[in-house]
Amino acid sequence: MIMEIVNDLRNGNLSPDEYVGRTFDRIRRVEEKVRAFVTLRDEKDVLEEVKKAVKGEGRLSGLLIAVKDNISTRGIRTTCSSKMLENYVPPYDATVISKLKREGAVILGKTNMDEFAMGSTTETSYFGPTRNPWDLSRTPGGSSGGSGSALASGYVDVALGSDTGGSIRTPASFTSTYGLKPSYGTVSRYGLVAYANSLEQIGPMARNSTDLALLFSIIAGSDQRDATTIDYSSPSSINPITVKGIKVGVLKDVMEASDPGVVGVVKDFLNKMSSEGAVIEETNLGMVNYVLPTYYIIAMSEASSNLARYDGVRYGYSSNAEGNWRDVYSRNRGEGFGKEVKRRILLGSFILSAGYYEQFYIRALKTRRLIRDSLEKLFSRYDILVSPTSPILPPKIGEVIDDPVKMYAIDVATVTANLAAIPALSIPAGFHNGLPVGVQLMGRYLSDTFLMGVSLYMENVTKLKDLTAPI
Repeated sequence: MIMEIVNDLRNGNLSPDEYVGRTFDRIRRVEEKVRAFVTLRDEKDVLEEVKKAVKGEGRLSGLLIAVKDNISTRGIRTTCSSKMLENYVPPYDATVISKLKREGAVILGKTNMDEFAMGSTTETSYFGPTRNPWDLSRTPGGSSGGSGSALASGYVDVALGSDTGGSIRTPASFTSTYGLKPSYGTVSRYGLVAYANSLEQIGPMARNSTDLALLFSIIAGSDQRDATTIDYSSPSSINPITVKGIKVGVLKDVMEASDPGVVGVVKDFLNKMSSEGAVIEETNLGMVNYVLPTYYIIAMSEASSNLARYDGVRYGYSSNAEGNWRDVYSRNRGEGFGKEVKRRILLGSFILSAGYYEQFYIRALKTRRLIRDSLEKLFSRYDILVSPTSPILPPKIGEVIDDPVKMYAIDVATVTANLAAIPALSIPAGFHNGLPVGVQLMGRYLSDTFLMGVSLYMENVTKLKDLTAPI
């Protein structure tokens, strides 16, 4: 656990030279195969920061952390894995980064992702795909695939991701790690490069529930620079919450949409919960056929607006073309954005255009409210809702990237939490044919700590924690 590393660094049982040295040795051996990072910081600079940080009193003094490449880091390149921002170096830190630095954390590097967080496999990255450490022929999920792979490869013990429709939880599922999509408003989005404002959240990723809870406690809280945040705090340490007597609603309609291998592993996990005293009942999410269309209509609409700022004139990639403004603007964006980003901008612009705004966007907002109401009814009967995090096993590189509908369907279980603003947590459930399977726990709004307590209890039952892929 990370507190052991921090204490060992403080007490002299672990020297900064040894800690940083073994981390970079591991990266030099493995990274060429995995490609988790877009930007890896210089080893000497990292070592100097760790030496300085261990002298402080922060809860993460000297601890190395990986950060998704759409979270602003002062002086460290932040590309969103896009040609558009290939050379962008922010002049400021995101609020979550400022909080981590105050606690003594040291950024190891910026992790690869789907371009502008648009994708579910980390294959739309301008810098090439990240590979799953458990099977290098497969994806680690997306869009926070680089952070998930950095954890599973043993580079770091904690990482930051962002989640718009499953972008923390799917990589956690595919890499046998832990990932929390926090309740909307509990973590500041200031410094997160915007994709879909009403859906996305920065969240913690870790190799066990205890570390996940500590990281969340540090980044959570209100922020004057983000008007959507609320006054919220979470304890830095959590206790296991026994599942005895807890009412668990298993989402049957999501289970039925999942591959048999995934369902088998999740059922084994549920049997373990039942043997520990949980009350397991099947239920239906309801409106399951509407969650993906609703999510993508809203997400693409917001994306088309947010990405309008990247024109190559004010900042971003420039083709250095000459001519009228319209031609230059079109060429800069055409060359600066990848295929998937352009697809979502076009669809979002179409949805928001005259004659279609009410037909698609307004209807999606109304459906979003119905989905939220449906969940509230379920939470009047159940303490948590459980489903597979992903309906499929980690796909092979290239298997779904050319079929957008197939790629979007990966998010069928995860987008609901973003639409409803509730917390959702992916934890390892087991393996099928050597491939990780995650289970998703969803809870009432602001039940983040409760979910992590249940996760801690279950990880002690399954023993699926602190796993490193045998690469």
